[in-house]
Amino acid sequence: MNKKVFSFFILLVALFVSALYYSNSVQKPLLTALNSFKSYYHFSTEYIQNQIEKHFFQVQHIEELQSSLQKYENNHLVMQQLATEINDLYKANNSPLKINPQVELVRTIAYQKFGDFNKLWMQIPDYNASKIYGLTYKEYVAGIVIPKNGEALGVLNRDIQCSYSVFVGAQHAPGIAHGNSGEHIVIKFIPAWFNIQAGDEVISSGLDNIFFKGLKVGQVLSVQKAQGYQNAIVDQYYKADNPNYFYLIRKLK
Repeated sequence: MNKKVFSFFILLVALFVSALYYSNSVQKPLLTALNSFKSYYHFSTEYIQNQIEKHFFQVQHIEELQSSLQKYENNHLVMQQLATEINDLYKANNSPLKINPQVELVRTIAYQKFGDFNKLWMQIPDYNASKIYGLTYKEYVAGIVIPKNGEALGVLNRDIQCSYSVFVGAQHAPGIAHGNSGEHIVIKFIPAWFNIQAGDEVISSGLDNIFFKGLKVGQVLSVQKAQGYQNAIVDQYYKADNPNYFYLIRKLK
C-alpha cells in the first residue's frame, strides 16, 4: 500500500513539474506570484536596512545623499537645458524632431535560473511587454530587457539572446553586438572594408531604438574575417557580478 501511495505521489510531482516546464498557462501565474513575493521580500529587507542605517549612520548617510542629490540635480538641470535648447533649435528650423528622453532606476528581483548569472527578473513599473528596453550600469551598456511570459527579463551582455547595434573604432564601423555565454562579447557583421584593430572602442550606435548613441560597450581584443564581414571579440566594460539596480532607457526621444 505504501509503495502504491509513494508511486502515485511521484507521478503527481512529475506531472506538476512537466506542466510547469511546458505550459505557459501554468508558468505565468506561478511566476507572477513568485516575483511578487520576491519583490515584497526585497522591499522589506531594504526598508529594514534603511531604518538601521538611519538609526546608526544617520548623519553620514544624510550627508552622502545630499552630495549625490546635488550632483544629480546639477546633471539633470544641465541635460534639461541642453534638451530645451535643442528642441528650440528644431522648432526654429521647423523640424519635427524633438528631444525628450526618459531614463529611470529599476531593481532586479532574482536570477531566472540558478547558475545562470546573465538573466535576471526585473521590477519595472508600467512594463510594456511589446518593447525591448536598454539597460545601463553607470555609463556602460549592461544588456537589454525582453519579455518572458509577460514579465520583464533582463538579459545581460554575455547572454546569447542579448543583441543591439554598435559602432566600432574611430570610423564608426557598424556592427551587431551579441553575447556568446562566454567571458567576452562578439560584434558581428562589421563590413570588411573598415580597418578594425585591437584596442578600438565599441559604443552604442543609437540606431536600434534601444540605446542612446555613444554609450560605452567595450574594447576590441581581436578581429576575425568571415564571409565578407568581420567579427570582433570585445572585452566589455560592464563587469558587475552582483547587480541590484540598473538604469532603464524607457524612451530615447
